[in-house]
Amino acid sequence: MTPEWERAAQQGDADALSRQISAGADVNALDRYGQSGLMLAALGGHLEAVEVLIRANADLNITAKFRLSATMLAVINGHVSVAKAVAAAGADLGLTGSGAPGFAGKTAAQLAVDRGLEALAKELSPGHAA
Repeated sequence: MTPEWERAAQQGDADALSRQISAGADVNALDRYGQSGLMLAALGGHLEAVEVLIRANADLNITAKFRLSATMLAVINGHVSVAKAVAAAGADLGLTGSGAPGFAGKTAAQLAVDRGLEALAKELSPGHAA
């Protein structure tokens, strides 16, 4: 992952991401922690940037530390609209986290319940009909 790509994803700079994609950037490039641009944008709650990456066919199911995906990172940080967007784009809602901080064996829906986001949890339940 180039520093420019990482910065654009972290800051939610949708225009910069679009320009870099047009110039041939690897939409699934990973940072030194194994996180993709989609994961970084989701972590920060940057919906417009997330939508740009989804349209560019970013892999929705890459996981990094604690096996957390972009959907899960959005949930954990309370970014409901971002979690919904990634899920609606076809993210695997059956992925489960790992590790000691309360992620082990939990799906995005279960993480939403843990955070008191009951309505979101219903939407993120595998098999939920939108």
